[in-house]
Amino acid sequence: MGVKMSETSAQVAQAERDKRLEAILPHVGFDGWSLASVRAAASDLEESEDAFMLWFPEGISDLVGHYLEYQDRRMIEGARAADIDSMKIRARITFLVRSRLEQAEGERDVIRRTLTFLSLPQNISFATKRLWKTADIMWRLAGDRATDYNHYTKRTILSGVYSSTLLYWVNDKSEGNADTWAFLDRRIAGVMQFEKVKAQVLKQQAQLPNLTRFLGRLRYGSQG
Repeated sequence: MGVKMSETSAQVAQAERDKRLEAILPHVGFDGWSLASVRAAASDLEESEDAFMLWFPEGISDLVGHYLEYQDRRMIEGARAADIDSMKIRARITFLVRSRLEQAEGERDVIRRTLTFLSLPQNISFATKRLWKTADIMWRLAGDRATDYNHYTKRTILSGVYSSTLLYWVNDKSEGNADTWAFLDRRIAGVMQFEKVKAQVLKQQAQLPNLTRFLGRLRYGSQG
């Protein structure tokens, strides 16, 4: 019963935070992630600024973090609805990056303001952690279960692919964002080529004599 109550409380909290996030987004495009936007959103909801911010105890950065998490949830829902398990890995990653941007199509000004906020020196660490988390979610949705160094390299590379595509998309004026999708395809192709070369190198390394094993045999004598 306690677990169910906890889950219910978490769902209520998320719904309340979502309601306030959705109220503030129309103002963020004009006033950024600021107290001015908070006051305007609180007024729309007919509550005080303090009551609004009770749901975001860590302040504006908490609001921004919730917006990024909100985007992740939309991406997850889109992936489940599209049944990406039937796609190849490259198609899955491409779909996830595209869907995350397509779902934010009406929020371009909010995205610009968010990038400005995240680029502030005091927010760089926060921005890096959030970007990593999004890349991790993408790889997990794509079916990646790696736990070795590949876990980190894949997420680092995808962080670069997503962030560069996001920056391209923000200023894309092409019809249907065609230029952005072409840019994304080129970046994904580069990653796939890197993975192919890396796999070949690892295969070649596996075929090389094991120096440690060889030295061990010299020291202790071969057992056959």
